[in-house]
Amino acid sequence: MVKLKIKSLTGFATATLMAGGMLAASSAVQADHTITIRIASGHPPTVVYAGLMKNFFQPELKKAIESKTSHKVNFIEGYSGSIVKVFDTFEGVQNGVVDIGGFCYCFEASKLPMHAFQIMLPFGTMDPVQSVAAAADIYNQFPSLAERFQGFDQTLIAIIGDGGYNLGTNFAWKKLSDLKGHKILGAGLNLNWMKQAGVGIVPVTDGLPGWYQKIKTGVAEGGIMFPSAWGPVFKLHEVGKFYTTIGFGSITWHGLTVNNRFWDKLPADVKPVMQEVADRFEIKTGSANKVGYEKDMAWLRKNITVTDLPADVRLGWAKGLAHWPQKHADLLEKDGFPAKKLLNAYLDAAEKQGYKWPVRYVVK
Repeated sequence: MVKLKIKSLTGFATATLMAGGMLAASSAVQADHTITIRIASGHPPTVVYAGLMKNFFQPELKKAIESKTSHKVNFIEGYSGSIVKVFDTFEGVQNGVVDIGGFCYCFEASKLPMHAFQIMLPFGTMDPVQSVAAAADIYNQFPSLAERFQGFDQTLIAIIGDGGYNLGTNFAWKKLSDLKGHKILGAGLNLNWMKQAGVGIVPVTDGLPGWYQKIKTGVAEGGIMFPSAWGPVFKLHEVGKFYTTIGFGSITWHGLTVNNRFWDKLPADVKPVMQEVADRFEIKTGSANKVGYEKDMAWLRKNITVTDLPADVRLGWAKGLAHWPQKHADLLEKDGFPAKKLLNAYLDAAEKQGYKWPVRYVVK
């Protein structure tokens, strides 16, 4: 048996998968034409994209494969970090611990440095449908984004949009200077929305499952997060009674990938079916998040203090970050990435979707 090298393993289920992992990877289809798919995310299905994996992608894939081919489908599910944690899903797919994984690029900044391009242009569209469509435009223009995953033994089959990001806190605030000295949580590159703004915010990083305890114990005092997580999903409203609609943007920076060894063993008639369902799943992440955002904001307004940030304060924050896209692009260009061309292409792509930037960033 080949021992898989991974960051973390949890529980009996994972040990079992290790024992049989390479066997399953080498034989995707059983003798009775049943395809067993191990699908996982570090997040629970109560998080929108993970819920869509479980409740949309899985049943739609099973239905499509079984109606269009002679094969049956069986899923082994690993949500809520039961097989791979949020920090480990990318490697879990790479190593074959799971066949399909959904995860945030925010945890893979060194391996996927260009994929969070929307984060590099803050205060973008808050419409998840626009966000997914504009991001898809960039993936079509820059095939190197999808090709990057091949170097990590996996294939990108769908990009995943999120709801719009705002700021939840355990204290009230009205102007940017009120945030000085406060400890605010973020994930990966979006910490720069605080670091680079010149406001004096103290950035703190952690995966979303750890946020509640950090705010409760005072390690942090708030975080940049979409409303579903601040409400009943992760119950962050219990420790942060204030939520401010800033409009940092709806960010498409999750991905659904499939292990290449598993993919290569799939029957030829199954692959296009899986990709077709993945394409529909990609679009669904935009539309579902758009509907969910309105519902979650309504819930927050009923249960905690929600403040809509005045346009001039939002503009002030955006102006404070106007220098950062150029600064970050220069660093990426030194490493050989086409950051300047890509960021300018995304500025245009968002505008094609009908979005007007509060600050039209200049990247030369």
